[in-house]
Amino acid sequence: MKKTTQFALTGLAASIAFAAMATTAQAQERWTMTSTWPDSIDLIQIDRHWAELANKLAGDELEIEFRAGGTLMPGTEVFDATETGSIEAAGDWPGYWAGRNPAFSPLATTTMLFNGVDYLNWIQQWGGWDLYQEVYGDYNMVYLPYGITNNESGFMGRTPIESLADLDGKRLRLSGRDQGRVLEQLGGSQVTLAGGEIYQAIERGVVDGAEFSTPGVDYNAGFAEVVEYWAVPGWHQSASVFGVMINKDAWDALTEETQEKLKIAADATMAWSLAWSERQSTEGTVNFKEAGVTINQFSEEELERIQEITNEVILRGACEDPMHAKVYHSMISYLEHYANWRDISAPFNMSRTMDNLPSLEEIEACL
Repeated sequence: MKKTTQFALTGLAASIAFAAMATTAQAQERWTMTSTWPDSIDLIQIDRHWAELANKLAGDELEIEFRAGGTLMPGTEVFDATETGSIEAAGDWPGYWAGRNPAFSPLATTTMLFNGVDYLNWIQQWGGWDLYQEVYGDYNMVYLPYGITNNESGFMGRTPIESLADLDGKRLRLSGRDQGRVLEQLGGSQVTLAGGEIYQAIERGVVDGAEFSTPGVDYNAGFAEVVEYWAVPGWHQSASVFGVMINKDAWDALTEETQEKLKIAADATMAWSLAWSERQSTEGTVNFKEAGVTINQFSEEELERIQEITNEVILRGACEDPMHAKVYHSMISYLEHYANWRDISAPFNMSRTMDNLPSLEEIEACL
């Protein structure tokens, strides 16, 4: 009788343990995540860094299977796939979705406004994070910004651009609605091309020049093989933000603890990405110089002219869409507030000193 009771208790304990193991196994969520970037574009390293870190931090509750861009679907389809829940997550650059809502454009980059530290400050401490949630939230998504790169390379090609006058009549590959509007006022024509098409477009003379990303990314994409000239600085995208779109239903299925771990992974990746990008940009610049590429720099007076045109373009866009205006209003409010400390800490300040910003009052009139 005693042996029978002991056997029964042992069996019961084993059953409870097995059930607990099964419950634990069932509790682990499994996500599929892809990216807008293929393996051939270095920017995918930011997406991969977050996915790997998220798996380390939340691996007991969530497993993220990361697939490079183009292996599951074209990069242009990842937004819809995440919105509908066909996949749980996708790494992106918000500017690709500006055709859906122009507010995506400043969430991705600015012309002659933010640098990388400004985006970091604004997202973390001046209300930027909430605006990403508001804009992406309209599409059934949660958004975790996790990547920042500083200003992009600038225009590269086989024809020299030594001054603003040289932009007149040029066909230039350029991303972004506001960026295109500025270029048009400078006399150039915007050409839209996917990143993977730029190399051949320059090689075959389809465009007179092109921009894509930072010097490290551009060099590793092979641009030094087909360009002879490089115009700096990259005023068209003074910094860029990247992140992960997460289907809202998939996000809500996670515990608050797991959600917090994904946010921690995003914050850590954001800091890493800025340093990684700056190192890559330094090495890329050295490589372009060693390849014999001639670098021409716009003058301070020319950059001031671009700033004036940019301010006009920002105000124009703000009055076309209230959400667009809301994002820029937040950004410019941050710059005005931060200037109280930033300007007296020069030359050791982390953001550039600016005294010619778009008018907050005019933007407020468009809200």
